Amino acid sequence: MSKLHFTTKHANEATVQRNWYVVDGTNQTVGRMCSKIAAVLRGKNKAYYTPHVDCGDFVIVTNAGKVKFTGNKLEDKVYQNFSGYPGGLREEIAKDLLKRRPEAVIERAVKGMLPKNRLGRKMYKKLFVYAGAEHPHTAQQPKEFKF
Repeated sequence: MSKLHFTTKHANEATVQRNWYVVDGTNQTVGRMCSKIAAVLRGKNKAYYTPHVDCGDFVIVTNAGKVKFTGNKLEDKVYQNFSGYPGGLREEIAKDLLKRRPEAVIERAVKGMLPKNRLGRKMYKKLFVYAGAEHPHTAQQPKEFKF
């Protein structure tokens, strides 16, 4: 009788294997790169992906200041931040934000592609973005992530 009934094996914190990947953002399109990063943070690249478990890997993004936007997004895309107070809406175009804080462009794009719950917040903490080519995670021996 046991041969006729199969149960689905779900991943849990004890069975998840976490790897480290490094992504070079030079000449990468922001949206396309971030969607691949979000999939890796969720763990969708693994055979044992389970929606309710954090199966994802750690991702390091270098050269965030050298990413590119397609079309007129560099001039037209507006990032909004609201403080919660009357008149507290601040707006900034993509070109200015990329010059001032290039990490924020990648972080905001990836965060918007993750689940909006406590599991998504846990996944987001595994993302490390740096504007330059150097990162302090060499001890983790990250592998190059190819698209």
